[in-house]
Amino acid sequence: MDLELRHLRVVCAIADAGSVTKAASMLGLAQPALTAQLQRIERALGGLLFERDRRGARATPLGELVLARARVLLPAVKGLQDEATRLASTKDPAGRYRIGAVNGPILGGLVHRISSNHPGAQVSTHASWSASELGDQILAGKLDFVLVGACGDAPPATDNGLAWRVVAADPVFLLLPEGHPLADRDEVDLAELADAQWVAAPGDGCFSACHAAACARAGFTPKVLFETEVRGAIDLIESGDAVGLCQATLRPMAGLAAVPIVGAPLHWRQMLGWLPDGPAASVAGQVWAYAIEAYADAVRKNDRYTAWLGRHPDRRGLAL
Repeated sequence: MDLELRHLRVVCAIADAGSVTKAASMLGLAQPALTAQLQRIERALGGLLFERDRRGARATPLGELVLARARVLLPAVKGLQDEATRLASTKDPAGRYRIGAVNGPILGGLVHRISSNHPGAQVSTHASWSASELGDQILAGKLDFVLVGACGDAPPATDNGLAWRVVAADPVFLLLPEGHPLADRDEVDLAELADAQWVAAPGDGCFSACHAAACARAGFTPKVLFETEVRGAIDLIESGDAVGLCQATLRPMAGLAAVPIVGAPLHWRQMLGWLPDGPAASVAGQVWAYAIEAYADAVRKNDRYTAWLGRHPDRRGLAL
């Protein structure tokens, strides 16, 4: 006999009632029928689950083991059934929100807003450095929305027939160690970093044609470029061995300073994409609005970027 969930419920009922007779009454069964069922369960598990006498039924060591597992499994299965029922009966056209994202300030606030406004929906996230990979996952039916970035006016690195809306556009800032001579400046001319070593994390960013072109316009060719994951890049900058670029909305971090570049020669657009004929299309407008709200929160939490916007009112169109 294979063990089933109903057998675990029987074992728990006997343990909770303290006797087979009381458990039979609770379950609406005849006592002999429940006794026979318990014996079949014990044979399947290879030993006695309860010691029974005139005082009732007490779990054996094997019984304690089975009860410990059952008290975890049964609530978990009930939770699964409840979530499945909510998802199947939700009035939300999408029912679930599977969001892929590259590094950016929007994802956390977006997930919070979806979860708060659609408590019956299932929300999940997937991170990647590659916008192309995220686009492929939408086509494969594994994601509903992607949050990616694009440098300047360039299209996203993934196309695949997705529909796109711009969430925000910002200037790109320099990321310097806190003790760097230029770290306290309101703005830094890119030419002042002609002798610097640069570092970048992998993925779609401004460290390709955009960065090289901006440096060329400033009169120099950038020196050594280190490529490493985010934590490694931060370590290199914090130690003073390199400088980098960052999004203007980067949350302030101890030991680092995000500094605007004179003339804002580099821009970064945050974009939301989805399949125009997919099930997520019906709620895409609402998700886009949530993303804009999340972005606005990120800007409000960044004093340096807010101050820069105050000094450049003509640039406020960059921040939607």
